[in-house]
Amino acid sequence: MRRRALPPLLAALLLASSSILEPVTSLARPLAAQQVPTPRQFFGFDLGEDRQLANWTRLSAYYTRLAETSDRVRVDTLGTTTMGRPFIMLTITSAANHARLAELQEVQRRLADPRGIRNDAELARLLDEGRTVAMITHNIHSTEVGGAQVAGRLAHRLASSTEPDVLEILDNVILLQIPSLNPDGTDWVSDWYMETVGGPFEGTSPPWLYHYYTGHDNNRDWYAFTQEETVHTVRAQNAWHPQIVHDIHQMGGGGARIFFPPYIEPWEPNVDPALTAGVSQLGSWMAASLLAEGKRGAVINATYDAFTPARAYMHYHGGVRILSETASANLASPTDVPAERVRGGRNYDAAQRSWNFPAPWEGGRWGLPEIVAYMDAGAMALLRNAARNRRYWLENFYGVNQRAVEGWPEWPAMWVIPAEQDNESGLAYVLRTLTLGDVEVHRATAAFTAGGRTYPAGTYVVPMRQPYASFAQTMLERQRYPDLREYPGGPPLRPYDVTAHTLPLLMDVEAVAVAEAALPALSERIGEVDFAFSLPAALRGPNAPRIGYYKSAQEPMEGGWTRWVFDQHELAYDTLKDARVRAGDLGRDYDVILLQAQSGGSITRGYAEGSRPAEYTGGIGEEGAAALRAFVEEGGRIVAVEEATEFVAELLGLGIEDAVDDLPNTDFYVPGSIVRLDLAGGHPLTAGLDPQVHGWYWGSSRAFAVDEARATVVARYGPENPVASGWILGPEQLAGRPAVVEAGVGEGSVVLFGFQPNYRAQTVATWPLLFNALAVPRR
Repeated sequence: MRRRALPPLLAALLLASSSILEPVTSLARPLAAQQVPTPRQFFGFDLGEDRQLANWTRLSAYYTRLAETSDRVRVDTLGTTTMGRPFIMLTITSAANHARLAELQEVQRRLADPRGIRNDAELARLLDEGRTVAMITHNIHSTEVGGAQVAGRLAHRLASSTEPDVLEILDNVILLQIPSLNPDGTDWVSDWYMETVGGPFEGTSPPWLYHYYTGHDNNRDWYAFTQEETVHTVRAQNAWHPQIVHDIHQMGGGGARIFFPPYIEPWEPNVDPALTAGVSQLGSWMAASLLAEGKRGAVINATYDAFTPARAYMHYHGGVRILSETASANLASPTDVPAERVRGGRNYDAAQRSWNFPAPWEGGRWGLPEIVAYMDAGAMALLRNAARNRRYWLENFYGVNQRAVEGWPEWPAMWVIPAEQDNESGLAYVLRTLTLGDVEVHRATAAFTAGGRTYPAGTYVVPMRQPYASFAQTMLERQRYPDLREYPGGPPLRPYDVTAHTLPLLMDVEAVAVAEAALPALSERIGEVDFAFSLPAALRGPNAPRIGYYKSAQEPMEGGWTRWVFDQHELAYDTLKDARVRAGDLGRDYDVILLQAQSGGSITRGYAEGSRPAEYTGGIGEEGAAALRAFVEEGGRIVAVEEATEFVAELLGLGIEDAVDDLPNTDFYVPGSIVRLDLAGGHPLTAGLDPQVHGWYWGSSRAFAVDEARATVVARYGPENPVASGWILGPEQLAGRPAVVEAGVGEGSVVLFGFQPNYRAQTVATWPLLFNALAVPRR
């Protein structure tokens, strides 16, 4: 049986009444430097003022100034961003702790791996000497502008204040503050806002993705580790193993004012129950702290679940993840929310008092000052808890890691990953995820037999008695997401995110769970593995097809991920904008055009006139649609994915429709799962692939109804129940239906992908289908 966590409120009450609560012992003391500038002195305004945003260029300069003037602050550049800006981390603690920072980091490292602790006396010493290590991350979603602004406000307070609770925090906590997880976007959004404030476009979001590749999806990268910003943060976490990570976000403005955990069900089953309870008590503490300050509208146990590791790296590395979501305004422009527009969300009603929402917000003014005040109060509540419960957090951290080293009864003894596999890119991706995720991966020095199968020397082995075995387990096993309904037989309870993340299926790699306890002879642990991408020969060289990737002002995130994959493979392509499509004669420059997951309305109309500057409005228009039709009829190929398939099918009169579009969610629902695909043999699009692969199906995906006399079915969803990992409600609705279709039009052709062949740059298994679709003869 899975070990169960305590109910969140009980856990919070037990913690509050226990002896692990430590008294305030810090004494006020003078700062070594008295010239710490306030935000107003540095920026000319208070961080969090209406209609004022500091950009990353100025914010990063301010952090340097804080480090120069306060002996509590150190700034380290962890690397550079995707676009070359500095990616920094502040280490904030007392001057006394700074003086022995390397020693305190070593204490943390020892507690993270209990195998090196010799006896109880040594453990007691480490628990006495250690500090709670907390990481606070800000502004990964750049239009959630409060996060970047509160970072400076919080850093200044901790750098300069002599308040007793601040001194207590500094004595007992080492704060690792990453003031922006997306500095590029912080600059872009702040600059856009300050250029448009006072004009007709004030409060609008920029007409481009605010992370160069991933847009809003950049916080779904915490096991794929594709982006530079993710890698820098993960390496910082691996270096320090924080007990607490607080991720500051914003949400819609019509409901609660701020969310904290407990999360709603389900939790991913490989998260230690002590972390579940720790998350729940800390989130409840934070909500109670804000309510005690008179800040209404705090909700817990609502909206957000804790299933996917894509947003919760620390849950598999001994720490708790505290997500806060504060209500938004129009960027830095205030709004007024009438009481009748205050609505609820999942598991609460924002207009009604309840146990998890005891003080409803009744509407009114809401703007950046309120956003920053709520964020700041939440962060300070978290840090006070981390300081006063220092011993609890260290003991909890040690206990989680000790149980992992002892091994869970549900886990195998080891995972075995054969070294000789056809999909070398996928194998490298899997090994990179595990090694960058601090999992110990070894290579066997000799052949061995396990689970009745013989493996040669060089085989990769992941022993499952190690501190971060839970990360390996959740990444390698198949997910079985529960069938949760609003009521028996009723609509599904929508997961906050997706329901599957099985790397071997996504990467087309074999990994075998072995139950036996005897490990083979192992060599040294392998080091961090890097990506190993290889591009098909047909897409390289002087005769490679000329590829146009359609990129509008409303580019979907899937498009950004696709550009990332293309760039990693060094694939030559041209970014095709609306004006060029409207100009026509596309065959002069292109052999194939890719339309990623974007609706026909977005492609043809784009932003409405007057909603953005004129150069970003209008889409391709009727003339652009006619140009695309002519392009295909004259011998070109269009490759369309998910939503874009409907636009192409209608434009070209293909008679291809989505067969599951009108089904109610009580009959068919796939929130994000890995499905089996059966491929047609002997077709150019399936060349080099096995007859069966696994692909990604989610809410944007399609299952086609096709006249097979007019079009060729290249791939079908698997028969009976196609789900391989995750959850499908009504799998029979999907079973056997066409998933990829090719159709001739005039002298050219179209290829329609009903599923996403490049889900968040993770579906290596189906990249070859996309590459083959692009590999048309050069005209």
